[in-house]
Amino acid sequence: MNNIQIDIVSDIACPWCAIGYARLQRAMAQLAAEYKFTVQWHAFELNPEHSGPGEPILPALAKKYGRSEEEMRANQSNMMTIATDLGINFENIQQRLTCNTFDAHRLVKWAGEQGQQTAMKQALFEVYFGHAMNVSDHAVLLGCVETLGLDSAAAKQVLESDQYAAAVREDEATYQQAGVTSVPAFIINSKYLISGAQESDAWVKALQEISAESA
Repeated sequence: MNNIQIDIVSDIACPWCAIGYARLQRAMAQLAAEYKFTVQWHAFELNPEHSGPGEPILPALAKKYGRSEEEMRANQSNMMTIATDLGINFENIQQRLTCNTFDAHRLVKWAGEQGQQTAMKQALFEVYFGHAMNVSDHAVLLGCVETLGLDSAAAKQVLESDQYAAAVREDEATYQQAGVTSVPAFIINSKYLISGAQESDAWVKALQEISAESA
């Protein structure tokens, strides 16, 4: 069986990151008989300077991209349709507020040491896009920990300290220096960069071609 390593650079606040992984997940399931996949998540912050109370997402996006709120609403509505087809919850994507994701990234690093990195990432996507909860709020983050059956006391200690802060900063610096300026970004076998939320069929073809070339 061929081994394929996939490093995913993403932010919890990025809806295309959730969509992109769901599409990749379908492709990996389709190829599971031939390939063994190892997935590692890496931090990226869309709004690293964000502090204080969050802004409603639609006017915030309109301001950021120089578009109207109506255009942003249509864009988010399209993502909701795509997410529904993929079985992921984007029910309240338009009701969410902007937020800082640094502590959430630290928690993903911690969960990785418990063998639950992908599960934590998906739990964070669920609460942010599905329930419009604030993923900079430690109570929300600890709720994700409890959902996964992990040690909430240990997670609380992490959040109240600066543990994993250096690891998150190192991720951000490493991939910025490597030229990653938008997410999701997928690095296959430490060599091939695939950007954006590719369709599942495109993933199947790309992974097969990369494996053949590596062999």
